[in-house]
Amino acid sequence: MTEKEKQQAGELYNGNDRELMTERATAKKLCMEYNAITYNDYQKKERILDRLLALRGENTWIEANFFCDYGYNIIIGDNFYSNHNLVILDCADVIFGDNVFIGPNCGFYTASHPIDAEQRNSGLEYSKPIKIGSNVWIGGNVCVMPGVTIGDNTVIGGGSVVVDDIPSGVVAAGNPCKVIRPITEEDKM
Repeated sequence: MTEKEKQQAGELYNGNDRELMTERATAKKLCMEYNAITYNDYQKKERILDRLLALRGENTWIEANFFCDYGYNIIIGDNFYSNHNLVILDCADVIFGDNVFIGPNCGFYTASHPIDAEQRNSGLEYSKPIKIGSNVWIGGNVCVMPGVTIGDNTVIGGGSVVVDDIPSGVVAAGNPCKVIRPITEEDKM
């Protein structure tokens, strides 16, 4: 089994593997190009995103700066907006539903490292997928950690560290992120 196959299977793998390092370098180069594009050169931005991401829906807008590890593990639904400084460590799948809005300085981290120092120092790592439902708003400075699923119609408050799954239809916030309350009809302005 190759290191990439181990990575995709959620097993321990060597992140310093030549194939994985080459693929990361390709993605980093595309991210650099994307971040250097003139703000209103929409067609060029779309062309780079089409080369970088596995799949994206209609109306995708990612403000610079944007960084990812591979790109080919990222799937974005329709009507996606991310403010500045989005980081997606996509060693495993990161899937966003439709109508997802992300504040500035947010990170989605599928990558993790063993607790055991000997394993960690040998270059071994593992990853767990992240899934974000539809109609989700994620406030600024939020970190979503490996293996997390956030349900549909949910709001994650700014500054949260999401370490466990969050259900649909709630407002959640904090470190660690916890459900604060359900979203109700009274939330309509």
